[in-house]
Amino acid sequence: MRSDAIKKGFERAPARALLYGTGMPEKELKRPFIGICSSFTDLIPGHAGMRTLERAIEKGIHTGGGYSFIFSVPGVCDGIAMGHRGMHYSLPSRDAIADMIECVVEAHALDGVVFLTNCDKITPGMLMAAARINIPSIVVTAGPMPTGNWRMKKRSFIDDTFESVGRFQKGEIDATELSRLEMAACPAQGACQGMFTANTMACLTEVMGMSLPGCATALAGQAKKQRIAFESGVVVCDLVKNDIKPRDIMNEKAFHNAIVADLALGGSTNTTLHLPAVAYDAGLELN
Repeated sequence: MRSDAIKKGFERAPARALLYGTGMPEKELKRPFIGICSSFTDLIPGHAGMRTLERAIEKGIHTGGGYSFIFSVPGVCDGIAMGHRGMHYSLPSRDAIADMIECVVEAHALDGVVFLTNCDKITPGMLMAAARINIPSIVVTAGPMPTGNWRMKKRSFIDDTFESVGRFQKGEIDATELSRLEMAACPAQGACQGMFTANTMACLTEVMGMSLPGCATALAGQAKKQRIAFESGVVVCDLVKNDIKPRDIMNEKAFHNAIVADLALGGSTNTTLHLPAVAYDAGLELN
């Protein structure tokens, strides 16, 4: 196991002492060390429910025979960052996320990783890292947000906030109606409703084989999503045992499938930014 570099031999007594300092029992040293890379934050609705999924993944990893360690990366919400200088930081955060994951995984010699992600730049950043470090990995996308409801109509983020701003400026709705729409547009945790970057990348991640079937479309907060998270923890341990790595999965055919699916779904054009970047870290050229 890769983790033998930090846990085997008399020379690694200091490293073992530090691991014991985390509360790790001695007998667990024989298990594969599996990282749970989580982008949990209260700042983004797509990520606000990840604490529950972290627990489900932990249970799956321990069921599968591994020992889990949670570590974190930041997330930027494109919707909140939009319209001010914050948008200068969104795309660069993708590459920063990939770099941070590489630092943590290599420094601690992890045997495998479960990536828990959801939104626009976080998912491609994690896929870039998975391809780059190329150790057994699986992705859990936290799921789409359900639609809202106001005046007996379905409501969603784009249609009922951005477009409502224009309607308010034109005098078609008043301030009270605008307030009601913005309260109804994002009724719960999850990625913004629609085939925007977050949900598109979730679908393409599944199409490429990096997340379990049904993961992309299981709504955030559902029990189904928790079961997928649990099973992903089990599966990553199997990937470690069988030495199946991201570059074995994200090959040229997988990227072709992703592009075909993207065109069929009418997904976000931001995939023209992200798929070539992931392919580059996978050692492939995607023109």
